[in-house]
Amino acid sequence: MRKRLNNIFFVFGVVVVIVMFLTFDVSFVQLWAYIRKASYWLGAILALWLLLYIMNALAWRIIIKGSGTCDVGFGTLCKLTIAGFALNYVAPMGMIGGDAYRIMELSRYIGVHRATSSVILFNMMHIFSHFWFWITGVAMYLILAGINDLQLNVGIVVVLLFVIAFCYGGIYLFVKGYKNGMLVKLVRIIGNIPGLRAWGKRFADKHKEDLEKIDKQIAELQCQNRKSFMYSLLLEYIGRVFQCIEIFFMLLLFDIDGGGGFWGYMLTFFHSFLILAFTSLFANLLGFLPLQLGGREGGFAMSVTQMGMNDDISMFVSIICRARELFWTSIGILLMKIGLLFPDDKKYE
Repeated sequence: MRKRLNNIFFVFGVVVVIVMFLTFDVSFVQLWAYIRKASYWLGAILALWLLLYIMNALAWRIIIKGSGTCDVGFGTLCKLTIAGFALNYVAPMGMIGGDAYRIMELSRYIGVHRATSSVILFNMMHIFSHFWFWITGVAMYLILAGINDLQLNVGIVVVLLFVIAFCYGGIYLFVKGYKNGMLVKLVRIIGNIPGLRAWGKRFADKHKEDLEKIDKQIAELQCQNRKSFMYSLLLEYIGRVFQCIEIFFMLLLFDIDGGGGFWGYMLTFFHSFLILAFTSLFANLLGFLPLQLGGREGGFAMSVTQMGMNDDISMFVSIICRARELFWTSIGILLMKIGLLFPDDKKYE
């Protein structure tokens, strides 16, 4: 059964990636021109994302160890991390195929309950760090506006207030979820949706003990293993900050360096931070689209314009980011068929 599901995930991923390549935003001639312009910086960007995936895997390993021993080799966790994100990128609504794949593969080593709770916790931490990243972006924008680097008007104030309210609501819900677990409540909410009430009641009754056990494991990480909770959150947040380096590299290609020198490069990095913060927020609000098609490009266009840069830069940044995503999505799909299992991996009995 597991092998059959693995094949289904693999075939689905391959088909969607091929479709994405054939329906790319620009022609292959234009794409090659962008890649040539990126030159060796593209290699640096791809290597940067390998580092980010390793950090994601480290955060996930900390979460797993927070509930007991971790009998999964780190190479295997890296493989599941990259493959899981690849499936999430190509699946509508995101965070569906990748999570099911991770739970299915990880349950062989630590059991279904721990695998499910660790994947849920990993996703919660991944999203939780985004809320803090966006809040930091608001603070950074206000600081740069205070030194007259960026404009501040009524429209922008309204947007910033919306972001603050959105992030505050998200952080509040996640803190409540960490303290009490959220799977049982989530199933109840789904059960209130017209057309799903009967299914929700049957599922809740049938899996009541399993859902409560997973919720207990979720709550234990925050209540009893605060060190693991903080370390995994810190790794995820640092990963968001490191991701800004990707945009920073591309701005340097257009000779945007804030006037040069240490403070000039720092200013450029702050602009990269804001571009990523706004773009990721906009793209996640449209997360139901496969590969966040349209949302990411629109976010880049608006955020780059707000930074006072031209459309050529937004096009270049969005296309190179799309090429990087397709590269790592392809690698992730291929990794589903590669073992990468170390001798310390122990099958769950």
